[in-house]
Amino acid sequence: MFSLAEVYDLGIRIEKNGEKFYRDAMKQAWSFPIVDMLKMLAEEEVKHVDFFVKRMDAIKQKRENPFLDEMGTSMLRDILGNQTFSLKDTDVSKIKSVDELVALAIEFEKDTILFYEMVGSFMPDEEPRRKLKEIIEEEERHVRLFESYGEKKVRLPKLNQKP
Repeated sequence: MFSLAEVYDLGIRIEKNGEKFYRDAMKQAWSFPIVDMLKMLAEEEVKHVDFFVKRMDAIKQKRENPFLDEMGTSMLRDILGNQTFSLKDTDVSKIKSVDELVALAIEFEKDTILFYEMVGSFMPDEEPRRKLKEIIEEEERHVRLFESYGEKKVRLPKLNQKP
């Protein structure tokens, strides 16, 4: 059995890392179309954090069995292995092109979707599962946005260089 508190905590961290990544990328010398897209995505990540915080609060009110919490944490680590589902270690200042940013963002969003699909199968209540499905659909839309942006083959100046 999974500890949902542990899963929701990881969801909070994933979304906060995504928001930070998008906001850090906005500070670079990007063109307005990508900056606007990054801002919108960062704001959506904030909404996703709110979902997981509310789920966490609901769990705390019920207070799960501490033994099961510990067992669930161990199982979660075993299942996730070395997968970090995080952009925390990404230094945005070292990204040299929009293409590199797009590829990295797509990878992150796809990892997030896989994680949330796994989480959904362990959620006991229908309403949170439905909301998580909506979040998954938003993450899939993020992937499509980045893919369509990449398909435009717009070549922008390298970061930290003035056009």
